[in-house]
Amino acid sequence: MDHLDLDRFDKAILTTLAEEGRISIADLARRIGLSKSPTQARLRKLERDGTIRGYRAILDPIQLGLDHVAFVEVKMSSTSEAALAKFNAAAASVPEIEQVHLIAGNFDYLLKVRTADMRAYRRVLAEKISTLPGMSSTSTYVAMEAVKEDGLADVT
Repeated sequence: MDHLDLDRFDKAILTTLAEEGRISIADLARRIGLSKSPTQARLRKLERDGTIRGYRAILDPIQLGLDHVAFVEVKMSSTSEAALAKFNAAAASVPEIEQVHLIAGNFDYLLKVRTADMRAYRRVLAEKISTLPGMSSTSTYVAMEAVKEDGLADVT
C-alpha cells in the first residue's frame, strides 16, 4: 500500500481532527497556521484520497450499558482465502464484535467483543461467535479496565 507524503500542515490537520472532529474550518486553519482556503483544500484532498475515511460521534459504551469487554482468540480449521473471507463477512455482521483482526501467531483472529455483562457475553459466544464459519476453537480474555481506548495514533 502506498503511503502519502504528509507535510506538517497535513499532519496538524489530522491530529487536530482526530482530537476534535467538529472543529470549524476557521478554527482549524487558525490552529494549524494557514488561512481558510488552503486549509479547506488540504482537508478535501485528505478526504478524497481516503486518509480521512469519515467523521462520527464517539459514544461512551459505559453510558450505554455496555460495560463488559472480552478479547477472543479464534483458531480456524482452515486458513484458505475462501475460509477467511467467509469468516470475515460473518464476523463483520455481528454487532457485538467491535473489532476483528487477522493475527500472525498461535491463533488466527483476535476479536474485541462488547456486551452488557458476562451473561450477555456468554449468549453472544454460544449463539453467534461459536457458529461463525470455519472456526475451530476460542479462548476468551475479559478486560478489567480500559487504560487507553481513544483510537488516536501519532501522525508525526
